[in-house]
Amino acid sequence: MSMSGKTCVITGATSGLGKESARALAAGGAHVVLAARNADALAGTRDWVRAEVPGAQVSSVVVDLASLGSVRTAAAQIAAVAPAIDVLMNNAGVMFTPFGHTRDGFETQFGTNHLGHFALTALLQPQFVEGTRIVNLSSEGHRLGDIDLDDPNWQHRGYDKFAAYGAAKTANILHAVALDQRLRGRGIRAYAVHPGMVATNLARHMSREDVVAVSGRARSHAIEVLTPEQGAATQVWAAVSPDLAGRGGLYLADCAVRSDAEPYATDPVRAEKLWEVSESLCAAAIS
Repeated sequence: MSMSGKTCVITGATSGLGKESARALAAGGAHVVLAARNADALAGTRDWVRAEVPGAQVSSVVVDLASLGSVRTAAAQIAAVAPAIDVLMNNAGVMFTPFGHTRDGFETQFGTNHLGHFALTALLQPQFVEGTRIVNLSSEGHRLGDIDLDDPNWQHRGYDKFAAYGAAKTANILHAVALDQRLRGRGIRAYAVHPGMVATNLARHMSREDVVAVSGRARSHAIEVLTPEQGAATQVWAAVSPDLAGRGGLYLADCAVRSDAEPYATDPVRAEKLWEVSESLCAAAIS
């Protein structure tokens, strides 16, 4: 499908799935806006995409999703280079991090994977047009745990890095459900994607024991490690496929709609409750 004349914004665009998605969408003719926290890595990725796709139109913006101040600044810069956004791919993320906090005091995985993207998406809404697609990177890891809406930042419980990751990935799905409910009337649709187990630096905090533990807890029977090119296929499909026209609020994997996400991750009532919590936590940045 030709993406000529369209603009795609990708977070976490300097490595792994984001980098491959950028190459694929640029090859389709899209103007790709790379967003990531490392300016040098952004410059390197921009040059790489242009080498891979001669004539590619590529812009870059620095954003640290663990800082709502950075997200607000980046959103304004993105709007300046992308007055209309056809695809927002909320791809960046962290996984199984030790207990810690973002710049704003949120638990690291929830704050980075969900709240950073929640704020960015909210701030970029004026740039969305009819036909815009929002693609949230989730994971089968959402099965590791539901999100505790009364304690999303792990202030009142012992920290479990697996359950915290599961909660953040559940939040990514619920965010897509709530976005789709709110924006479908404008012809804007949202999706959540499981890319598969992909060999990227996202797994830098994982030991071999962690892989085995996650396989069991997430009910995965066989671990097939994909290349970034293979892993990026579903999120690119979500961004461009005509098969998804007029549909949204869906969980996708293997370039297909999946109906087996955990019920707590697709519950529209919980999606609304998470929206309210997220809006409250991000109020200063998105108001």
